[in-house]
Amino acid sequence: MTQRRLGVLLAAGMLLTLAAFTPVSAATAPGIQVISDSSLKALTATEGGAQVLPTSRTVAHWWGSTLDPSNGVTYGYNMVGADPNHCSGAACDVTIQADITPIVVNIDGLTFSGNNILAGTLASPLFVANDYGTTTAATLANSNRGPGGALSQLDAGNALQLEDATMRAQFNQTGGSGYHVRFHANVLPAYTINVPTNQGVLLQSGRGVIFADVNISWWASQIKNLESSADPTHLPIYLTENVLLHIGKDVLNCCVIGFHGAHATGNGTGYGKSNGNAPVQTFAWASWIQPGIYSRADPGPNWALQDIHALSHEIAEWGDDPFVNNTVEPWLTPTAPQYGCTGVLETGDPVVGIGFAMGTNTTEQGPNPNGTQSADGTYHPEDEAILPWFMRTAPNTVSEPTQSASTNIGRYTFMGDLNPFVGFRAPATGC
Repeated sequence: MTQRRLGVLLAAGMLLTLAAFTPVSAATAPGIQVISDSSLKALTATEGGAQVLPTSRTVAHWWGSTLDPSNGVTYGYNMVGADPNHCSGAACDVTIQADITPIVVNIDGLTFSGNNILAGTLASPLFVANDYGTTTAATLANSNRGPGGALSQLDAGNALQLEDATMRAQFNQTGGSGYHVRFHANVLPAYTINVPTNQGVLLQSGRGVIFADVNISWWASQIKNLESSADPTHLPIYLTENVLLHIGKDVLNCCVIGFHGAHATGNGTGYGKSNGNAPVQTFAWASWIQPGIYSRADPGPNWALQDIHALSHEIAEWGDDPFVNNTVEPWLTPTAPQYGCTGVLETGDPVVGIGFAMGTNTTEQGPNPNGTQSADGTYHPEDEAILPWFMRTAPNTVSEPTQSASTNIGRYTFMGDLNPFVGFRAPATGC
């Protein structure tokens, strides 16, 4: 993620979003500033960070450790689900209750409603099972849409949700394995946030799509108010559309598209007052990204930065780092220079903007306000770097063929050789 430890606010995994409303063209939106494509960065962050406690009052999770052979350090980590190395039978199949709150955002006379993209989100690969054996399209090195191919081949024929497929690939649990990390979606009543004039503005992309640009510190405080009353054994997901965040006072220092985080919760039940069983609340916020904010005319640049890209990023990172405290040997990658040299186990950060096509998407698939066409009728999940990449160990898995000629027998990201960058044909580079 981007800027993981920039205080309470920028410590919460953030991704950009697009609001739900009828697109307005630049010609009919006088007075709304156009942000250049060069300023439209795709940033994420994390918020909070809870000490890992011996508690049952949080999401189902397990602890593991791996020796990093490049520096001789053994790194421990907490992850969601059951321990793939020690579980058996029904205990390997974990379902997490995902409590989805659509957020209605009012800003400068426009309304961006999470209700508008709720159905599209529920119908997406995050919650609906698909076959991940192949994909019809994947990101090229120039960020355009390219041809697809074999994806998670040993799971071909298995109907899986996206996070389930990713976790199974990460731990060599494909094929007939009974290992699963699933979601059951619960839709909660919508919540309205009114953005003061000094905390956000309207911007529009070069393709005429208008979106909200809100101060990240102020927005994080709104989400914290919501998650403080959530069920710590569930994953609260706060869903917006066309709501992006800027850092500091410069509205063009943009844009954060999502975040995840964790806090110890409860009145008088925090550290030292809970008899070792304090509630620890995890959560995620992300926006649906309307085609045409980042994505140019199909099959042009930033092809994958649309619809559920941000939410898939945050959920995958939550799965591998639910308490926002898993550290690894510092890494650096030219695919995500905005993160610099960082020592966090955030699976989406190295591959932000890299994705693939999955499922059929019928939400916001019309032309952009300027007449170009970015939508292509599919969803665009993000690729995810997996544990062996961070731990500098052998790729997963010896039994998983690669998609093209490669020195690897396995993969370091979920997309494997469909990821076009050579930095993911080998373990992470140090810094």
